[in-house]
Amino acid sequence: MKRSEELYLAESSKSVAQFAADFETVCKKYDFVLNNSGSMDMARTFADHGADVGPDFDLHMMQVCKPSKAFISMSGNPERSIMMPKFVMAFSRDGKTQIRYLSYSAADISEMIDDESFPASLAETFAKIRSMIDEAR
Repeated sequence: MKRSEELYLAESSKSVAQFAADFETVCKKYDFVLNNSGSMDMARTFADHGADVGPDFDLHMMQVCKPSKAFISMSGNPERSIMMPKFVMAFSRDGKTQIRYLSYSAADISEMIDDESFPASLAETFAKIRSMIDEAR
């Protein structure tokens, strides 16, 4: 894994909640969805499950999906599903919203999934998610 290529780090002056809302709007614009829109605020999710969450905890975990593309991909090869969950994380640090997104190189994908067309297709999706993050920041 090449951290500089596969771990995307970005920053925004928006609040975590505002970035999440704007990111969801951008996702919809490109026919992506946030599968966990109602539960991406991890402070609320953890508190709902009994965790004693402090007021400064503001992590949002956003699960990004493009259902039309994912369905075709997994119908062609269900083994691809291991690579399907794509999460964008947003949290605050030092007065700014930090955004993190982990993707994989085509070489890494090829090592995990024996499928000739999948690495290029997935790399395209990874790049699109990065551009949507940039648009929402």
